[in-house]
Amino acid sequence: MFNISWLTLKKSPNLLKNKDKDKGKDKGKVKILFVCMGNICRSPTAHGVFEHLVKAENLEDKIEIDSAGTHAYHVGESPDQRAEETAHKHNVDLSYIQARKVHPNDFEYYDYILAMDLDNLSILEKDCPEDAKHKLHLFLNFAQELQQREVPDPYYGGRQGFENVFNMVDAASKGLLENIKTVDLSRLPE
Repeated sequence: MFNISWLTLKKSPNLLKNKDKDKGKDKGKVKILFVCMGNICRSPTAHGVFEHLVKAENLEDKIEIDSAGTHAYHVGESPDQRAEETAHKHNVDLSYIQARKVHPNDFEYYDYILAMDLDNLSILEKDCPEDAKHKLHLFLNFAQELQQREVPDPYYGGRQGFENVFNMVDAASKGLLENIKTVDLSRLPE
């Protein structure tokens, strides 16, 4: 299971709030969690892109968005500068996002937990309670037009890798939003 250290809590004070999220669970929102390894490249890009789309459609009162990593390598840090610069070129702001690690309560709280690749999906599946496994998905499953099923980690590559990731994430975000509008929002109370 996930090991949360004092350092993790110190670097990510929102984690304490997250621990009790399910107690006052907001039934009027669809809750999305994007997950990659360190929460500094792919998942914060997905977080920012999806939030940008949600705001453009005036749905921020119906959809809640967050991102996390399966590892605590970068807890409390901002997204990778190359991810921020790429997003900025597309008028998407990532500056408010701080890396955090997936918390055990996330499995209950979020409606969609979207992994960027099979390795991170596998880690999530190992730690996810059986009754929440239906919430786990590969993010690119929402981008049927793409041939890839995984968002590659651009961390060790050049800037073009971040641009490619942005484009994949943008396509999947559009598909996810259409899915949520069709399937989930119709069931929410007005």
